[in-house]
Amino acid sequence: MMERIYAEIMLNTTTITILSKLPGFSSKWSELYSPCLWVNSSIILQLGFLATFFLHSACNMIYSLCKHGRKTTTTTTVDHKYSNGGKSKFGLTYKISIFSSILLLSTHLLMLLVLQSRNDGCNSYAEILQVTTCAVTIFALYRVAKTRQSKIPLILRGWWLLNFFLVSARLVLDARLIFTAREYGDLIEFLLSAFLMGISIRGKSGIQIEFSDSTSEEEPLLHRKRTCLYENTTIFQRISFSWLNPLFSVGNKKPLEQNEVPDVDFNDSAAFLSCSFDECLKRVKESDGSLKPSIYKAIYLLIRKKAAINAFFAVINAISSYVGPYLIEDFVNYLNEKETKSLKTGYLIALGFLVAKMIETISQRQWIFGARQLGLRLRAALISHIYKKGLILSSQARQSRTSGEIVNYMSVDIQRITDFIWYMNTIWMLPIQIFLAITILHKDIGLGSIVSLATTLFVMAINIPLTRTNKAYQSKIMDAKDERMKSTTEILRNMKTLKLQAWDNHYLRKMESLRRIEYNWIWKSLRLQAIMSFIFWGSPTFISASTFVACLLMGIPLTSGRVLSALATFQMLQSPIFNLPDLLNVIAQGKVSADRIASYLQEDEIKTDAVMFVVKDQTEYSIEIDNGRFSWDSDTRRPTLDSISLRVKKGMRVAICGTVGSGKSSLLSCILGEMDKISGTVMVGGSTAYVPQSAWIQSGNVRDNILFGSPYDIANYHRTVKACALIKDLELFSAGDLTEIGERGINMSGGQKQRIQIARSVYQDADIYLLDDPFSAVDAHTGRQLFEDCIMGILKDKTILYVTHQVEFLPAADLILVMQNGQIKQAGTFKELLDQNTGFEVLVGAHSQALESVAIIENSSREHQENGLDSETIVDSHSVNGETLQTQHELKNDLSEEINDKEGKLVHDEEREKGRIAKEVYLSYLTAVRGGALVPIIILAQSTFQALQIASNYWMAWSCPSNSSTKSISEMKFVLLVYVLLAFGSSFCVLVRSTLVAIAGLLTAENFFTKMLHSVFHAPMAFFDSTPTGRILNRVSSDQSVLDLEMANRLGSCAFALIQLLGTIIVMSQVAWEVFAILVPVTAICILYQQYYIPTARELARLSEIQRAPILHHFAESLTGATTIRAFNQKDRFTDVNLELIDGHSRPWFHNVVAMEWLSFRLNQLSNFVFAFSLILLVSLPEGVINPSIAGLTVTYGINLNVLQASFIWSVCNAENKIISVERILQYTKVPSESPMEIEESRPSNDWPENGTISFANLQIRYAEHLPSVLKNITCTFPGGKKIGVVGRTGSGKSTLIQAIFRIIEPREGSIIIDDVDISKIGLHDLRSRLSIIPQDPTLFEGTVRGNLDPLQQHSDHEIWQALDKCQLGDLVSQKEEKLDSPVVENGENWSVGQRQLFCLGRALLKKSTILVLDEATASVDSATDGVIQKIISQEFEDRTVVTIAHRIHTVIESDFILVLSDGRIAEFDSPTKLLENSDSFFSKLIKEYSSRSQGFSSLTNK
Repeated sequence: MMERIYAEIMLNTTTITILSKLPGFSSKWSELYSPCLWVNSSIILQLGFLATFFLHSACNMIYSLCKHGRKTTTTTTVDHKYSNGGKSKFGLTYKISIFSSILLLSTHLLMLLVLQSRNDGCNSYAEILQVTTCAVTIFALYRVAKTRQSKIPLILRGWWLLNFFLVSARLVLDARLIFTAREYGDLIEFLLSAFLMGISIRGKSGIQIEFSDSTSEEEPLLHRKRTCLYENTTIFQRISFSWLNPLFSVGNKKPLEQNEVPDVDFNDSAAFLSCSFDECLKRVKESDGSLKPSIYKAIYLLIRKKAAINAFFAVINAISSYVGPYLIEDFVNYLNEKETKSLKTGYLIALGFLVAKMIETISQRQWIFGARQLGLRLRAALISHIYKKGLILSSQARQSRTSGEIVNYMSVDIQRITDFIWYMNTIWMLPIQIFLAITILHKDIGLGSIVSLATTLFVMAINIPLTRTNKAYQSKIMDAKDERMKSTTEILRNMKTLKLQAWDNHYLRKMESLRRIEYNWIWKSLRLQAIMSFIFWGSPTFISASTFVACLLMGIPLTSGRVLSALATFQMLQSPIFNLPDLLNVIAQGKVSADRIASYLQEDEIKTDAVMFVVKDQTEYSIEIDNGRFSWDSDTRRPTLDSISLRVKKGMRVAICGTVGSGKSSLLSCILGEMDKISGTVMVGGSTAYVPQSAWIQSGNVRDNILFGSPYDIANYHRTVKACALIKDLELFSAGDLTEIGERGINMSGGQKQRIQIARSVYQDADIYLLDDPFSAVDAHTGRQLFEDCIMGILKDKTILYVTHQVEFLPAADLILVMQNGQIKQAGTFKELLDQNTGFEVLVGAHSQALESVAIIENSSREHQENGLDSETIVDSHSVNGETLQTQHELKNDLSEEINDKEGKLVHDEEREKGRIAKEVYLSYLTAVRGGALVPIIILAQSTFQALQIASNYWMAWSCPSNSSTKSISEMKFVLLVYVLLAFGSSFCVLVRSTLVAIAGLLTAENFFTKMLHSVFHAPMAFFDSTPTGRILNRVSSDQSVLDLEMANRLGSCAFALIQLLGTIIVMSQVAWEVFAILVPVTAICILYQQYYIPTARELARLSEIQRAPILHHFAESLTGATTIRAFNQKDRFTDVNLELIDGHSRPWFHNVVAMEWLSFRLNQLSNFVFAFSLILLVSLPEGVINPSIAGLTVTYGINLNVLQASFIWSVCNAENKIISVERILQYTKVPSESPMEIEESRPSNDWPENGTISFANLQIRYAEHLPSVLKNITCTFPGGKKIGVVGRTGSGKSTLIQAIFRIIEPREGSIIIDDVDISKIGLHDLRSRLSIIPQDPTLFEGTVRGNLDPLQQHSDHEIWQALDKCQLGDLVSQKEEKLDSPVVENGENWSVGQRQLFCLGRALLKKSTILVLDEATASVDSATDGVIQKIISQEFEDRTVVTIAHRIHTVIESDFILVLSDGRIAEFDSPTKLLENSDSFFSKLIKEYSSRSQGFSSLTNK
């Protein structure tokens, strides 16, 4: 009902404003007695309040009657919830409101008696209504107490607020009649109304309910079921945004948390929008008959309805904004002719101003909110489709687009498209604004408007080439940002490799060079924007000067009224003039981004028809391939796999073997449908599970990775964990299977990651299992257990295809496929293939040789031989064994203690500041460049600009005549000359200010970027282990973009808006100082509103920034594991997670946007009342008190008061939101650093290490303070020039020991000494650059073969070719057209895992360090290749120290010494023969397990 009444009042006031302009309308009001005008206005408002109150009460009564007799067990509001229990407690707020209302009633009763005695009819009627209104108010407060409402009804609050403004206006207008009885009553009423207004703003009734139990008064949002505040809102709530009040209530009590932010509306949810966009694409596809629908048409269909409503509000806003300039001349004329016109005419003009401003502000808030909401919808739809596309990209398409590029589509490009949605309304607002401006100018200055139009078009034309240039700069910026982000993503993903290889400084310089390119383009763009800013601020001056000169030449008289109206119009023209280039710029940027996204969305997808999936009961075969030809590159004529024919019956075990690069993994991929099928057929009968060669582990805990979306079945889960040999690992993990896994499984060993992968596939209970070399990363014992318990045990009835390089697993296969050059060269059982003698024996022979080497060592150990090594050099194995046995019980106790005391969480929630932004953040930003010396110069330039602007307008208003006959042409020329000089002087100040802001902002951004870059690069690996890549990428992309392009302007806007606001207030107060009577309390209210708004908005902005990172992280993670996700048919589940993450970001972002509109609406309305008050004051003051021209100038400035006031508060709030990016970057400029790269006073000699002796003394390692120790009391010495093998169960600490040598992890206690140098005392670069490593996870960088082998460019091509030949890659590379410049795509995806490991070997061969570490360096190559590599290593590093971690016993059996680790402690350390003498030693058991695992193979070989 209230909405209907409000709408009728708005319609009536608008009608009055229109009628007031019609001829003859004034005469009907000419006899209105002015002293009663305020009384009559008061009567109308009071009647409106009473009618609204009674209608609302009647509606409530009818509703109660309808509900009568119906029992309800639940209530919907807090107020009803507490209406039946508890004791009411009346606070100070309620007591003040009751006291003030009663005192007001008493005052009006006394006034009524006085007026009755005087027979003052006009005022008597008003006082009767005042008494009635006060009585109704007291009754309403009684009802509030009776129903125990926590908030004062909205109707009552609105009345108190409106009544305060009425009383204030009447008091100021009648100030000249002070000391009469009436005015004493007004003064008392003013004070009481002020109290009630303060209570109405606060909104709380002051009534609390005390319960006997511990139930709180108001159930916090946190414990309620999260709902959507936006749905089911009334029209009034949508106009005023009051539906957000509950969130503000919570946000002002405590910092908001993510789960306290309400949901978005269903129509704004990612799930709904994703489906809607799908429908739109489908409709476009059907209408166009195209397989690749136009993204532009789909976007149009998605947003057209909401965009049309938005356009309506935008047009209303544009029209209403020009009512003010249209009425200025009438207002000035009225002030000049006040004697002949009634007050009623002036008040009607003032009312017209007010109504127009209210319509303008309401429509403005609605279209801005609508644009934001539309942007949210489009962003959610596009992000969801980019994600879904990423899951189904073909291999070729995936290789053509890096993760960094695709992440840029999600962050930068989508943001640019949503920016276009913001500017879209400008398309139809622009011609309307120009048309209205020219119409008003034509009314005022006739033909002079043609000159104005021509000048306006000229200024716009100047902006067009500048915009085009800026668009080109923006494209360059985007390209540079793409390159930087691509490199950043790759570097962060491979930071461990960079540190191990001592390449971090090289890549740091590479990042700095990429940033320099981006910096140069940003500087060019900002420099151009400074010029465009100069044109923007100078355009009103240029247009007005041209127009006035033309009027002078054409003889058109320039009166003060016409000049002021024209000046106001020129100020209004400033927006469309500047919006045109902005619009063109945003359209250009939006089109570029839309084209990029459209190109991505139209990329080739995995062909769904490549594989025919059938139900397993409908076919005899699980897998059937008939004459298949497959390729990774659809453009090439040469297939990767050729002539593939295969039939696998249900329950068969099929082993796939072959040399490196023979097509083993590709065969599995073609079964999964990952490759382009050139010809042939592929049929798969049943569900599939897949274990990739490179482990893909999700961030989360161990259990989630195993369940992989399936329900938790405790029996199946424990059976799976046991079969995958994870029981012991889970016991050692700090939180069992709830232990969190870092990004890409960073805190797990290679074997643990592999077994978690296998457990994931086993738990799914699929029909067909495709295992790509699953045993390469585990030790012999674990491999045997996995094979027996999984392949031969829990999966014995399943169809299994497994790739393996370990020959001992081949005899158990029902069918063995030997791959060579992309073809199945041999197929049969193990015995059949041995009998064929066609190549299979080469693989078997290599393995036989390995077994023989083990057997020789094992047999020789049975003879007692004395080892002549120095006892001081080698730790006695018996003492170590004794120590191990003694400490086993202690170890278990220590672990259990640590498990109980510490939380097994590696990746913590993202760091988030709470509460007010610290002053240090602002100071650090403002003083980053030259100690902030440029800041006062910028403020001085802006202040000078404002002073000159006011002076030029004041000069025109004061010097121009009120009629056309006062000034001569020569005098007018002088007037215009002074005006032009002042105006252009102010424009020059803007040029200085804009240039300095651009310089200071960019230098500050560069300063912060450099600090962050160096801080992150020098951070220890623990930082990268516990920090998802998405968090860092978020800072170096979106947060850095804010600093590059926005932050300086945001902070500058605060200062500039404040200076403009102060200038406007000074101008207004010069004419009517009485305006301060209402300006001061309104300003206080504005500040209160801002203080109420900021705590909630600040936390919403922080949450919004934090919630963006999980979207990017999940997307990058999903891209990496897309093959696994498709193989398990989990696309829908991952898409749902993505939709949830999008909504998780949309919730705080949307409510933050609404919060800004909530504040802006209130500030706009308050400034409208101030403007209206000043107009009424100017109308009411007696003639002669003020100069009408100066009064007109006041109105000219006052028109924009609401805009300036809202602009200032909006700028402050927006700057506080944006400063969060500075705060977040500052966090990463203070990341604890690892040790220095170089320590000048402790530089080792150039030939260090010369001998290569490595000594460990009481070494203890843990990954984080809250995690248990991984290495404990390691004490031993690796002699220089010897070969040391390090073995042990998976997770025993082997890789951690290697990381300690490279100081990737700093010891908690103890030391490592290499050639008498304590490595903790020298610089990290000095240490790592002198060592070589072939890591467990082979890493290739995007670029070329040469760049991957020799990134530092220290070797000749001849040396590189030699290294390639030695690592068995020479022939392969030489066959490629580009040779050493052959491309390597992201992650080296165009090379097999085995080939990548060989490339890593090539790096080590080039480096030729004294110490070489091999961490499972040949795990992914076949036995024959492994034998060749081991031979090369023994030859090339004959006199060097080689530390080898291997699960293949034959790889380390010929080592000089063996170090056996168990549970992070040394179990044994001695020569292989010495260790094998003790049949109970750990090493002997490993040998026996390895030998027994191969017994079946050996027996078959002998046959």
